[in-house]
Amino acid sequence: MIKKSALFLLILTLFSGNYTRAAYTLIPMDETQTNHLKSYGIAYWILQNDVELWWLLNYRGGSFMFKSNAQADREMNIRGVRFETIADARSSAILTEIADPEVNMDAVKMEKAPKIAVYSPKEKAPWDDAVTLVLTYAEIPYDVIYDDEILEGKLPLYNWLHLHHEDFTGQYGKFWAAYRNADWYKEQVRTLEASAAKWGFSKVSQLKLAVSKEIQKYVAGGGFMFAMCSATDSYDIALSAEGVDICEHMFDGDPMDPQAQQKIDFGKTFAFKDFTLVRNPNEYEYSNIDATTYRRVPKLQDFFTLFDFSAKWDPVPTMLTQSHERVIPGFMGQTTAFRKPTIKTNVIVLGDNKAADEARYIHGEFGKGFWTFYGGHDPEDYQHMVGDPPTDLALFPNSAGYRLILNNVLFPAAKKKKQKT
Repeated sequence: MIKKSALFLLILTLFSGNYTRAAYTLIPMDETQTNHLKSYGIAYWILQNDVELWWLLNYRGGSFMFKSNAQADREMNIRGVRFETIADARSSAILTEIADPEVNMDAVKMEKAPKIAVYSPKEKAPWDDAVTLVLTYAEIPYDVIYDDEILEGKLPLYNWLHLHHEDFTGQYGKFWAAYRNADWYKEQVRTLEASAAKWGFSKVSQLKLAVSKEIQKYVAGGGFMFAMCSATDSYDIALSAEGVDICEHMFDGDPMDPQAQQKIDFGKTFAFKDFTLVRNPNEYEYSNIDATTYRRVPKLQDFFTLFDFSAKWDPVPTMLTQSHERVIPGFMGQTTAFRKPTIKTNVIVLGDNKAADEARYIHGEFGKGFWTFYGGHDPEDYQHMVGDPPTDLALFPNSAGYRLILNNVLFPAAKKKKQKT
């Protein structure tokens, strides 16, 4: 016969074990979080380990919740991510609170960890890329692919594609005026011309158009594409200029078509319309889509505001705007922001500077897939110049600007809900 003290100990042990199994982990994403950026890496890690994960939209800054396990606790402690262990009853109460139709919250179940590709040249360029910086810092794995892999048909192997700082128009970033004698510029020209010849194209612009159209097919088939800085407007311009020579002789050996502007087809673009090409090869600009040369916004007043969406009715834009801050510090790039008159009416503006009449963060659907364009080069470096050192994200673990990138990275893992706008 078991003694009373031993029986009490056995019951207590069983109860404690059941409690542990029933406990949940909440990763708060409000101001209490010590490292917002690595929290996304933990969410990705949880998905990699086939643990059910909930993204709690608009609940404490877009928190994450999953069933507790010791391995996850260790991983969060190693990475410096703050978490709370809560009882099963508390997790149920949170989901009940979120389900209330009177509150602007929703709980989205996350599925498989997305396979990520970064479209980037293999050779070292004299600038870094915010997305690869934050993926590395958050410890989210990715593959680097470029023109060869895309033209070889490898894009369908990935769920999410980021377009690195890129020029899809074949004008080498329009760096000719300032950097044509730089070794890195001459190497870029040599490499891209060789790649074009390899694929049977006489011009780099033709190579980049072929790549752009493959990316378009990828999105139409259900892919997720994210771009920043010059990869945004130059991509759409390349699609719109199919069959039109928009490059001057120093870029492709012959003059630009004098009727190029009239031949632009805005019906082929994802985001932009009614834009005017910049014909001057000495000007560091592609078109009037970009607001950089038009804006008169002092640095201390350069902010943009995230829009509030209905979590239950518009889950997609809600996911993409999860943050502990609604007003985000601005930052510049070759393409800094998008002038609103050039944005198509079916595009969703996620964040804007209303006073300057510019959008900084936009999103849309194409076919079965989604795309997002984010203006600027580096959310924590106001004016990142060619040759500047990369940002050390250990100094900015709670960056709201970088969080927007990671919202997009995690977005493909969400159980699909068709937005109702």
